[in-house]
Amino acid sequence: MEQVAVTGAPAGEGARAGDVVLLDGGMGQELVRRSGREPTPLWSSQVMLDQPELVRDLHLDFIRAGSRVITLNTYTATPQRLTLAGVGETIGAVHAAAGKAARDAIALSGETDIRVAGCLPPLVATYRPDVAPDQEESLASYRTLVALQAPLVDVLLCEALSSHDEAQAAATAALESGLPVWVSLTVKDNLNATLRSGEPLADTVAMLEALGVDAILINCSAPEAIQGSLDTLLGSSLPAGAYANGFTSIAALKPGGTVKDLKAREDLGPEQYAAHALGWVQRGLRIVGGCCEVGPAHIACLSEQLKAAGHRCVSRLGE
Repeated sequence: MEQVAVTGAPAGEGARAGDVVLLDGGMGQELVRRSGREPTPLWSSQVMLDQPELVRDLHLDFIRAGSRVITLNTYTATPQRLTLAGVGETIGAVHAAAGKAARDAIALSGETDIRVAGCLPPLVATYRPDVAPDQEESLASYRTLVALQAPLVDVLLCEALSSHDEAQAAATAALESGLPVWVSLTVKDNLNATLRSGEPLADTVAMLEALGVDAILINCSAPEAIQGSLDTLLGSSLPAGAYANGFTSIAALKPGGTVKDLKAREDLGPEQYAAHALGWVQRGLRIVGGCCEVGPAHIACLSEQLKAAGHRCVSRLGE
């Protein structure tokens, strides 16, 4: 089992009940804003190609805000999305640049306890399991991503997965790496603990637990939807986590769409978001952070509130 690394803890001290892994926030929307360019269907991966220094600087801002785990900026760098955009041959270069941006940010921060998470996202479109490839193609594509990311990261994060099959394919490929594997699902906003596919969250949680992943999370869902799924998450024996988005709705987003299609909530500033996330921790979640429209200011506020409540912000829980 991997030794726990914690912020401000004596050498050799292990995980304890109050420890919380603090993730970063959303990269895509913030990078598009910082780039000053028109968004494209490749979202943050386009910025990775054109302005990699912006990615490094945003990683650094999240670390300085308190994030102990930062995620590779490769969410749209899947074989399917890059090929559709006519730049399929850049997949290796994009991943290499993403790894360098993350490691450069850590070096600039002066921190020694920051981990990098890989990113195994939906292969074609977020929230749309109906357009996902079949299991054979999905597994092959996730294996490609794992091969590219494993040398660059400390943990593999399968995220924003909308169906049982998506989660199974991504988790299966990730587990073959020997790295710790966290799987994060996205749920409907109906508060009924169902995946975007309509499948019960509980069934997929049970499958992932049986596969042997190291943690199960929910992300890219409304904070209220996460609240409605806590009982199911906490019914597992595995560490659980969540990182919500700040969208008013995802209904307008179609495959191949851009961030222009989505609007940010006006009732989810740093204080409000931190209150949601602190409530999840009080219920028993061990991993929290933010997704789309959750920026460094939100993470800084959450870090402060976690510490004020007596929690330590850590980079791992002892996989």
